[in-house]
Amino acid sequence: MDISVIFKLAAIGIIVTIVCQILKKSDRDDVATVVSIVGLVIVLTVSVTMIGDLFETVKTIFGVY
Repeated sequence: MDISVIFKLAAIGIIVTIVCQILKKSDRDDVATVVSIVGLVIVLTVSVTMIGDLFETVKTIFGVY
């Protein structure tokens, strides 16, 4: 695991937050909600992929097949 992944996830969160705030100020709450959900799905996809890689590494280390 590289620390750059953490920075990427944080950057996605910051960008989604800024876009949502701009959309809410312009009375586009429905689009802001969609942007929040899309950001969450992106972050969860990256996280699940990383967790899967972690489990594969643990299985390899302990020799569990």
